[in-house]
Amino acid sequence: MKISKLIKQPRVIILIIFLLISFFSINHQFSKQGLVVSSVEFNSAAYQVGLRTPSAEVSPTAREKVLEINDKLVNSVEEFYNVEKLVPLNGTVRIKTTKSQYAFLKDSLDLGIIVTEAPSSNLRKGLDLQGGTRVLLRPEGELTDQDIKDIIDTMENRLNIYGLADVTIKSASDLEGNKFIVVEIAGSTKEEIKNIIANQGKFEARIANKTVFEGGKKDITFVCRTDGTCSRIQACQSASDGYYCRFEFEISLSPEAAERHAGITKDLAIMPAPSGQRTLNETLDFYLDEQHVDTLQIDASLKGQKATRITISGSGKGSTQKEAVQDTINNRNKLQTILITGSLPTKLEIVKVDTISPSLGPAFINNALLIGLIATLGVALIIYLRYRSLKITIPVMVTVLSEIYIILGFAAIFKQNLDLIAIAAILAAVGTGVDDQIVITDEILFGSSGALKQQIKKAFFVILSAYAATVAAMLPLLRAGAGLLTGFAIVTIVGVTIGVLITRPAFGAIVRTLIEE
Repeated sequence: MKISKLIKQPRVIILIIFLLISFFSINHQFSKQGLVVSSVEFNSAAYQVGLRTPSAEVSPTAREKVLEINDKLVNSVEEFYNVEKLVPLNGTVRIKTTKSQYAFLKDSLDLGIIVTEAPSSNLRKGLDLQGGTRVLLRPEGELTDQDIKDIIDTMENRLNIYGLADVTIKSASDLEGNKFIVVEIAGSTKEEIKNIIANQGKFEARIANKTVFEGGKKDITFVCRTDGTCSRIQACQSASDGYYCRFEFEISLSPEAAERHAGITKDLAIMPAPSGQRTLNETLDFYLDEQHVDTLQIDASLKGQKATRITISGSGKGSTQKEAVQDTINNRNKLQTILITGSLPTKLEIVKVDTISPSLGPAFINNALLIGLIATLGVALIIYLRYRSLKITIPVMVTVLSEIYIILGFAAIFKQNLDLIAIAAILAAVGTGVDDQIVITDEILFGSSGALKQQIKKAFFVILSAYAATVAAMLPLLRAGAGLLTGFAIVTIVGVTIGVLITRPAFGAIVRTLIEE
């Protein structure tokens, strides 16, 4: 058999292309240097100089890594914290990362930075494999999809303030139509999560440390969000360090809140500004659970006024105009969310809490790899005993491994967490793949007489029928179990789809070439 003949097959070429896409998506790291910044405590000294908790949208291998601390290379978590302990209070800390260099004074016993070992790829481990807490919440009352989204936005803001990393918050529902919210946080204990989530939260707007209004319908009766006449992005301007854009939107205060605003601002001084826009000498400060989250200037025209309609403004910046506009939109949306639901609009009932120790993660991974290896060897042995030919056994196993790798590539591209449920789904999809390959092989070797092309077509009719049945069986699981089985259903559907569209046709082309020779 000539390898070159196989590689020239169009279906094999497609398989190779998807394997390459998966390889670059997974992005294997063969030399792990530095430590990933997993979490930065809000308002810590490190936070003040620009070090941030990574967004969940950032790929694991692209996250900021600590390379040196006080000119000492660190490649293990233990080394990092040993150097941290040597720095005295009010001592200078210099941190070099893959993105920048930071210098600040140590103002507490620790730096407020949590680091973890650098990942070996872009594959994301679920809670089963890295430890953490999963909380299933049921909102009280009848809520719309927008209400659920507002709750999720508020919870994300709150959890970000607490400096928690690897946070996933998503909505879910069951077959009866009940709505739930699923919160997954890696590396956090059951008690920490329950304390953070169980409280509805308190939002306050203060002027000179006096409360003007609180979040929610009591003081804020309306926040303009989608109406272009009262919520807009203004023209951007270029500067020496990039571009700046401004936003503004209107809110309506209750009469009581407007009265408080007038009483607090009537004695404030007016500050002149070079741009001609005069403001008061105090700012409007936002607090969430006693944590300062944002500050706005107060226009001079609002001094002593019982204004029930106020224009809130702010800005965003970026190295390009596009980045500045996006940053401005993000800042506006964040403020609008805080104003609408600074405190959660409804109480949340904790239905279920699952906590997995981080120490169990490596054991789960090792067991899964061991079981996968045993299963693969077992399948290879049975196929060899069935056909007594390595020309059949090797292509079957190569196809199986290719299918697994492409599924992992899909998980890396679409940021799908790999937990035990996802691994079970991969095994289920691969199991159907082995069945399909046996159907193809049997039809070619032992099927009715006729052209190989017709025999393969007959085999694919059986395969497509089985595929349709599998997808139909998985569809109800997308909503069953309050969304806890959604990952299993999605990975299974993706796995069998990859098999039908990519690996099965490639296997058919390989076997056909082998038989013809």
